[in-house]
Amino acid sequence: MTSFGRFVAAAHARGALVVQPRMGFSAPARMRTGLAATKAATDAVAGTLTIDSYTRVCDEPSAVRALGEGIPLNGYPITSYSPGTSRWVLDGLADDTFPVQVRHGSASPQRIVAALARLGLTATEGGPVSYCLPYGRTPLVDSVRNWRETCERLAALRADGAEPHLESFGGCMLGQLCPPGLLVALSALEGVFFHRAGLRSVSLSYAQQTSPEQDRQAIRALRRLAAELLPDTDWHVVVYTYMGVYPRTTPGAHALLADSADLAVRAGARRLIVKTAAEAHRIPTVAENVRALRIAAESARRAAATTGAEDDDGSANPVYAEARTLVDAVLDLHTDPGSALLKAFERGYLDVPYCLHPDNAGRSRSHIDADGRLTWSNIGAMPIGRVAGRSGARLTATGLHDALTFVQRRYDHPDTRTEDAGTSPAGVPLLQEV
Repeated sequence: MTSFGRFVAAAHARGALVVQPRMGFSAPARMRTGLAATKAATDAVAGTLTIDSYTRVCDEPSAVRALGEGIPLNGYPITSYSPGTSRWVLDGLADDTFPVQVRHGSASPQRIVAALARLGLTATEGGPVSYCLPYGRTPLVDSVRNWRETCERLAALRADGAEPHLESFGGCMLGQLCPPGLLVALSALEGVFFHRAGLRSVSLSYAQQTSPEQDRQAIRALRRLAAELLPDTDWHVVVYTYMGVYPRTTPGAHALLADSADLAVRAGARRLIVKTAAEAHRIPTVAENVRALRIAAESARRAAATTGAEDDDGSANPVYAEARTLVDAVLDLHTDPGSALLKAFERGYLDVPYCLHPDNAGRSRSHIDADGRLTWSNIGAMPIGRVAGRSGARLTATGLHDALTFVQRRYDHPDTRTEDAGTSPAGVPLLQEV
C-alpha cells in the first residue's frame, strides 16, 4: 500500500489539496458506509477511523458493554472488534488511492497502534504533549514514555517495507486562544520527537485561528521549521478548520470552511481536516461530512487557480521568530527530545494558556488584539520576552466569552463586524487594561 505521506505528495504534485473528515462510527456497517462515501466524495481525499472515547482511555470493557447493549459510541472501537470485523470495514476501500488514518486522542496509544498495524494500516496521529494535556490528567512523563514506545512500534513497520506516517496534533492545543508561536513550536517539537524515535514520514499540524494574516505567517513558519529540523524526512503541513466555537448558521459554517481551504492552499499546506455545518449542534452525518469535503475541495481548487503557495524567508515573520526561540530553548534542555519536553514544562518554558493539566504551569494568558490577532497578555516563564509582543491586558469573564465566540460571531453575523476587531459586535471590549 502506498504510504500516507507519498499519497499526499502525489496529490500536491498534481495541484490538489487533500481533504479529510474526522469521521468515526461504532457500527461496522455505518463505518464502512462512511468510508465508502468519503472515498467517492472528491478527487484527493483521505479516509478516517476516529476512535471512541472509551478506547481512547483504554477502557475496552465499557466499550464492549455499550456495544452489547446497543448503545452507540462516539467513534470506532478498534480494539474491541475482532480483526476480521475491521478488515471487513476496510475491504475494497483502503488502497493506494484512498489511505485511511486512525485518529484517537489517547495518551496511552499502544493497543490502538497494535490494532491498526494488524489491519495493515500505517497512519495515525497524536503526540506526547498534544494527546496528553488537552484530554485528561495522565502525567506528562507517562505520556512521553507511552508515545516513545508507540513511535518505536510504528517505526518498526519499516522493516516490513511499510512507511508509517504520524501526524502531530501539536498545532491544535485546546482548539483556540493559544497564540500561533506556541502552536507552531509544539508541532515542530513533536515532529523532532517522532524523528528521533525512527519515523521518517510525518505531518505537522496547525489549527486555523482568528486572523488570516497571522495564520498564513504561522503555516509558513511551520514549513520553514520543518525544513530546518527534519531535513531527511518526508513531511507536510496539515491545517485544521477552526477548532473552537463553530458558527451556528449553515452559511457561516460553510464560509469558515471555505476560508480554511483557501488558507491552506495559499500558505502551502498540503492537507486539510474539515468541519461540517453540524459541528455546533451534534455529531455530523455521513452526508454532512461529504458535503463539507466537497465544499473544501472546490474552495481549494479556486484558490489554486488564482495563486501559488508563498515561501517564508523568516525575515519579517513574528510567528517564526517566536516559535524558533521556543524550539531552541527546549532542545537546549536535553539531547533527548522527550526529556527536553518534560523539563520545558517543569520550568514553564512551554506553558499553554487556559490549560488545566497538572503538568502545565498555567501562568500564560492570551487575548485577541484590536487587529484580530492572538497575542500574549502574560508569557509566564516562557523565554520569548525579546520576540513576543504582549499587551499587559487581561480578560474579564465577559471578555473571555467574547474571545471564545469571536470567530463564531464573525461568520454568523458578518454584517455586524466592526473596524475594531477587539470589540464584540455588541460593542463590548474584549480586554480590560491593568
